[in-house]
Amino acid sequence: MSQSSLDALLAQEQALQLPWFNHELAWQLGSRLRELALQQGAAVAMEVYGFGQVLFASALAGTAKANQEWVWRKRNGVLLHGHSSQYLALYNRSKGRVYETQPHVDASQYCAAGGSFPLIIRGSGLVGAVTVSGLTDEGDHQLVTEALAQVLEQLAGA
Repeated sequence: MSQSSLDALLAQEQALQLPWFNHELAWQLGSRLRELALQQGAAVAMEVYGFGQVLFASALAGTAKANQEWVWRKRNGVLLHGHSSQYLALYNRSKGRVYETQPHVDASQYCAAGGSFPLIIRGSGLVGAVTVSGLTDEGDHQLVTEALAQVLEQLAGA
């Protein structure tokens, strides 16, 4: 794993920060995420989590309970570390280890697999996470970041 890949993920976390966040914006983000998933024919479970609660959740046809469990574990990792689950996975791979086997990690509660992204209010900090499960790590990560980028674009134009 190259340092440039890790740096690119960190830059993405900086670029995709929100000017503000509330329940309505969570719904807009979740709805955009669901629309993109439907357009792609992706069988995914998705969630927007903020302020200690699920603000949006949806599971498309073809998903199973396991997808929701992955969503929960990915989100927990993001909330614990403040980085995308894709970053956590690649960072640990770059160190020659598996995140879930670290002594301080309860693998039934946390995982490092792409698809969860921190919701950060610029200048304030972490308030939640947006998460998808059902595609590859890269596919889940791409779907989440595409939806977030589109919502940010809408906010900038408003």
